[in-house]
Order: sequence, then C-alpha cells, then structure tokens
Amino acid sequence: MRPGKAVASFDSATGMLRALARFLHDKDVPLIGQGPAAMEPAMSALLGAASRLPRALQEKAYAVSGWAEAVPLRRVPEIRSEELARWVTGHYPRRRYPVAFVGSSNGALVHLAAAVSAPWLPQTLLLPVRRHGVHPDDPRGDLDTTRQAGRALLDANPDLVLHHMHDANQDRLMIAGMTYFRVKWRRLPQAYARFLEESLEPGATLVVVECGLRWPSTRVGPRHVFQHGALGGATPEEYAHGGPRVADYLRRYGSPRRAWDYPPADGERPEAEWGFEPELLGDLEKLAERHGWRLARLRFGEPEDLSPAVADLHRSWHERRGLPADRLLVECFLLLEPWWALRSGSAPFWTVFNTEASHARLRSYLDAADPYDEIRLTLFSHGVDSVGLAPIDAWRELLARARKVGVFTGVDTRAYPRDFAVLARAHRELARIRTTYPMPLPLEWARAEEFLGKREELELRTR
Repeated sequence: MRPGKAVASFDSATGMLRALARFLHDKDVPLIGQGPAAMEPAMSALLGAASRLPRALQEKAYAVSGWAEAVPLRRVPEIRSEELARWVTGHYPRRRYPVAFVGSSNGALVHLAAAVSAPWLPQTLLLPVRRHGVHPDDPRGDLDTTRQAGRALLDANPDLVLHHMHDANQDRLMIAGMTYFRVKWRRLPQAYARFLEESLEPGATLVVVECGLRWPSTRVGPRHVFQHGALGGATPEEYAHGGPRVADYLRRYGSPRRAWDYPPADGERPEAEWGFEPELLGDLEKLAERHGWRLARLRFGEPEDLSPAVADLHRSWHERRGLPADRLLVECFLLLEPWWALRSGSAPFWTVFNTEASHARLRSYLDAADPYDEIRLTLFSHGVDSVGLAPIDAWRELLARARKVGVFTGVDTRAYPRDFAVLARAHRELARIRTTYPMPLPLEWARAEEFLGKREELELRTR
C-alpha cells in the first residue's frame, strides 16, 4: 500500500502539508495543490455544473469522490507508519532551516511556518477506509464493522495511536461508504528524525505544536479509541444526548433516528483531528537535547486560538515593511494560500470550518482589531446542511465590516454549502488581486517568537 494512496487528499493535515510544501518550493496552491492552474477553468466549470445538479445527485457525487480514495478494508494491515512519515517529509525541499515545527494540524500555523520559511511535520494523518452496509447515523455499526481492521493496523504499527472518528453531522456524505481512521504518532518516526537531523541548522529551534483540545471518546483497546462527533457545529452534549437541532437535522435527511446511539464515552482524550498526543513529546525532547537545538512548546486550547495572533503578526510585519497592512484574508479548513497571502500583503485569519463557532471567532477578532479596508473570505463547502452551519448571510454581515471592499473569494453564495467549485475558484480569484508586492525575505523566528510569547491566548516556552 503506497502511502500516497493510503492518506486522504481531502483532509486538513494533507491540505496543509501541500500548501506549506508548495510555498517552500516558491509555488502557490491552485486546485488545493492537486493540479496546475491551467486546469482551473475546466475544473471550475465541471464542479460548478455538479453544484447545479439535484441535491441527491450532488451528494452522491461528493460521496463517491471520497470513496474512490479510500483504502479497501482488507488492505489496511499493509499500511506502514514509517512509509507514511517518508511520504510526508518527501514533500519538502532539502535545505537548511533555522526552525521546524512538529505536531498538531493548524491552518494558522501554516502561515506562521511560511512566514519564517520552515517545514511542519504533522502528528496526525487521516486514513480513509472503505466499508459497506453501515448507515451514517449508526456509529456502533461503524465501530463493529472496522474494529478488526483497526486492531490489525495497530499490530503492524506499534508507534501509532488510532483515533477512529465518526461524525454523522459534518462528514455525513463521506462516511456513507467509508470510515475515518485518524492515526497519531506516539513515537517519533525515523523518517521525521532523519529529516530534522539533515535539515535543521546548528542551534536551530524545534517547535512542538500542541493543541490541547480534548473530546469524549471510548477506549476500544490498547492505543485504539473511538470518537463520536468532532469539533464543529454540534456540541459534545448534542452528539451524546441529541436535542432539537439534532432531531431536526436527522428528520431533514430522512434518518430513521432522532438521536445517535454510540458506544458510551469513558473519558476525554486528544481530539482526533486537532488534538496533540503528548506521548510524542519525550522523543522530541531527546532529539533536541542530542543535537543541541532549542525546544519550544507552542500550546493553545482550541485550534482557532492561534488565528488572531498569526493575523496580527502578519499585520505588524507588513507595517514594518512599509505596506498598507489593511487587507484581511479569511480562510477556511484546507483552503489555504500562504503564497498569495504574502504577495497580496494580507493578514491571514484561518477558520476551522464554516460553522457558527468559527463565525463567532472571526466576529470577535474583527471587534477587537483595527478596521480593515479590504476583507476577502473563502468558505469550504462540505455538501451538508449540518447542525451549527453558519448561513451565508451571517458571513456576508462580517464582510460588511470592511471599510472599502468586503467580498467572498471563489464562493458561489447560491450553491453554499454545496459549492464544490470553490476548490478551483478560490485560488483563481486570489491570483487576480491587482495590487501585489514582492515576496519578502523570511521573518526571523526570534521576532515571531517574541511576538507570540506576549499573547495571552498562547503559551510559548523554550528550553
């Protein structure tokens, strides 16, 4: 099983890896890094046509596109963690770096790493696994059908922890024919260690990115947990006990259930997609000590805690460069453009998803920040009218905060949240910004470290 075939291309970690690696190769990110810019007009037309299909056909096409990537259940035991790690490091240019990041997936971190011209090695990857005969609203059935495959994966890879995730709210279309195996390294893979040893300069800084988000989950076996639900529109309480919003959602999608029945949670553990597994920290400390690197721990409670700080860091950097610093680029999930953020002189603000919670976080940032003349906003479409989805008019209200120009970027507001062509249009529209600037020299890590160290929502400590 080749690692490129085992890892989901539609996942946050993969999208972030592609975006940052392309930036370090001095490239932008057309088609979320999966194709050349020349293909964007055709893909935009194709995906736009899909957005105009009847809803049932749209959802079927979306689900099939994900299913085609998934690993057959029988082949899961062939996956090897060391090959996955080599696949990750193979994305980056081989050169010397003064700083590197390892740990939690985070879109704001991608912009921080791009600013200081540094690689990031994700702790978590998504392995989509095909399975049949399980209703999206049957988390127990999902676990029962794939439990043996999960055990075989862990038997073959003692350095991994498996977070089997089932989210019938936001991932409803995808999980119709697959399940989500999110794996986290609890030991540093040799390929990661070798890459760092060959790439970091003497006296460099190794930054451990630690998102402290935890979620109710169920212990299935050694190094194997099951997580029902995920960070997004619905709350942990709604996943566990249902409620009016959940019942209405299930009714609208013709489900025979009005709440979800899942294996009862027996504790809280690192959240499957965003949370940091702390067991990895010991190997990173030893590696840094052995090579004389500074070890910094960048800790925060929620994924979006990093977003205001990184946006403000870029704004202050643009001001020092003599740029207007009056542009805000709001990104969503894996729709990331670090190359164009710097070329356009924009402050990047990353949102986890298209939910009410992310909308509220952006609103809070705009309330506290000096006004922006221009705000550009892109939204990821997952194809589902899910619990907690922020409606398009709510996002439009935030764009009205711009003093001059507030526009959606690549978003078909009529098709949202089934606007699949945004994957092609977002980059095209960013690339059309008229006023651009030369790519700056990398920001010194010492300056970024000093800035972040003063933020109350973050904890940045160096040994």
